[in-house]
Amino acid sequence: MAVPHVLAHRGARRVAPENTLEAFLAAGALGADGVDLDVHRTADGAVVVHHDANARGIGVLAERPEAEIRATRPEIPTLEDALDACAGMLVNIEVKNLAGDADYDPGEGVAGGVVELLARRGRRDDVLVSSFSLESADRVRELDGSLPTGFLTLVGMDPVDGVDIAHAHGHGAVHPDVRALVGEAAAATVARAHDLGMAVNVWTVNGEDEMRRLAAVGVDAIITDVPDVARRVFDSR
Repeated sequence: MAVPHVLAHRGARRVAPENTLEAFLAAGALGADGVDLDVHRTADGAVVVHHDANARGIGVLAERPEAEIRATRPEIPTLEDALDACAGMLVNIEVKNLAGDADYDPGEGVAGGVVELLARRGRRDDVLVSSFSLESADRVRELDGSLPTGFLTLVGMDPVDGVDIAHAHGHGAVHPDVRALVGEAAAATVARAHDLGMAVNVWTVNGEDEMRRLAAVGVDAIITDVPDVARRVFDSR
């Protein structure tokens, strides 16, 4: 059975500040196959890496230009900086744009900015673009159907239903919350996804026993805060 890919959640966030170039480089050094990061847009259309819409000392990122963000919080990288730092690794780009977010944009400017950047870079990056927002993931597919896309689901959604929804929208991966994969749900989710030719990438998996259990049912990747632990667990199988 294939060994799941190890994606470092916001980089190696227990070694360096999350969603920073330092954390992404550390993830590679710890044996991660890739990283998971979060993106928002700035007021002037740049795409920056940060988990929340608001950033300390700045406020809502979408209301500030890139230059001001760089000057105030130089550790917040642009997506382009992050892709350069992660060359040779898989990058799961999570588009943040849910209704109710401080920077919610019904025009899906973040998704558009990601697609535009990847095209400008000649599609040389190994990426998967995912979102909790079906509209955002759908917009990515609408703009460039060749880009791999995924749908993230929360614990309140039946993970098999999440697979079916993602498949109906043309997405090649589903990213269920590990807390939804209790008991037989994990095997059922993987079986349904693989029958449809889809990948199952689970977040956020930090326990060694949980890693072994998910690997045994055939998940394709785990997103983890401890990539070094996951690497050791999977390499010892």
